Amino acid sequence: MSLRSLFILPLLPPLCILCTLLSKNIGTLTGFGDITEADGAANATKSSVGTQLLLFLVLGILGHVGTDRLIPKIKYYMLKRGICGKDLGKKGTISENDDIPESLGIVPGAIFLICLIFCLVGFATNHPSKLLDLNSALLSICFMLFLGFTDDVLEWPWRYKLFLPTVGSLPLLCCYEGSRSVVVPIPFRTYLMSDGQLTAFGRFLCHFVVVDQNSDGSIVNLGLFYLLYMGALAVFCTNAINIHAGINGLEVGQAYIIGCFVLYHNLVEIQAESLSLDNHLFSAMIMLSFLGVSLALLRHNWYPASVFVGDTYCYFAGMTFSVVGILGHFSKTLLLFFIPQIINFLWSAPQLFKLIPCPKHRLPTFNAQTGLMEPSKINDRTNMTLINLLLQMFGPMNEQHLCIILLAFQTLCCALGLFFRYNLAQLIFD
Repeated sequence: MSLRSLFILPLLPPLCILCTLLSKNIGTLTGFGDITEADGAANATKSSVGTQLLLFLVLGILGHVGTDRLIPKIKYYMLKRGICGKDLGKKGTISENDDIPESLGIVPGAIFLICLIFCLVGFATNHPSKLLDLNSALLSICFMLFLGFTDDVLEWPWRYKLFLPTVGSLPLLCCYEGSRSVVVPIPFRTYLMSDGQLTAFGRFLCHFVVVDQNSDGSIVNLGLFYLLYMGALAVFCTNAINIHAGINGLEVGQAYIIGCFVLYHNLVEIQAESLSLDNHLFSAMIMLSFLGVSLALLRHNWYPASVFVGDTYCYFAGMTFSVVGILGHFSKTLLLFFIPQIINFLWSAPQLFKLIPCPKHRLPTFNAQTGLMEPSKINDRTNMTLINLLLQMFGPMNEQHLCIILLAFQTLCCALGLFFRYNLAQLIFD
């Protein structure tokens, strides 16, 4: 299988659904809201959705072409300004001292913002009530793109990396108008209410949240705590991709796969004409442009990488997922696509919280004699990352093969997350 085919593979399922949606509306894809009164409201909605998806797809393709052509030009300026580094995974080879331009995530980020601005014009025409959401999304993503680039240049301490994403998520939280309630899993409802009365634990919870007694404890309004959860989600997404990194292609590859599954989820909901159709259309609009620019960046960052994406791309990608999860009202589903990142965070927690020694770089060690990546160590203890754990389990391997296995694991976890969302959730929730 060629490299290009490998990249396109995760995008095929959402593209199939997208083609189905477009083919159903091909006769009326003439413009925004260009529908006669006789077609009826339902048909008008379908046509408007098809029209917008087609335009968003075109902008995503243009974003891909623009990013692919601009990266070779911008990396020259990065080298000229000394914004470059060495590939620590090439020590002991002839490429050990080669300067590789860093922070090239600024290119797809900038192109993405341009595409998004054009997308917003069309989307706001059909959904004027969403204009505040659109502007807050643009502001949050732009803020994190700026933060990521300054981090690459100035190397912010970790305490700022935790605080500033919280500030970046404030525009999203301020304009959030969705529900702050959660559905309680069926096995846990008896802990809140029994025989129509609140239990002792339920009465205790009512000091902090609101337990809906009319629903027999099946719904809990978290209020302010729900906003805190979404703020924490933004911090997690922006840093989770950043700490699950260290080999060529992994940062962009994992974000690209997550984006493909988010888009698939959006298009499934749009095809089913769910009650939250507008929210999923909003998310699909963002994901199409995001996938376009990310696919172009992945081509240049794949092994052997000619550019490094830097924290710029990691923060930009993380906040983009936060935006679609929060404003698209599927933040809990979004976490199902971050299973490898959650595993990596939990496994890394002892080092991240300084319970055991943590070096600046925890990426695998390259053995120049064998040409294979091996688990890195500090004080005779293997660094606690998912990458090193995989190398411990399966043994040393080539950097490219290691990345492919990690991305295959990402794909498998995302697929399991979707399976749980559509097939097993009804066993736990009504």
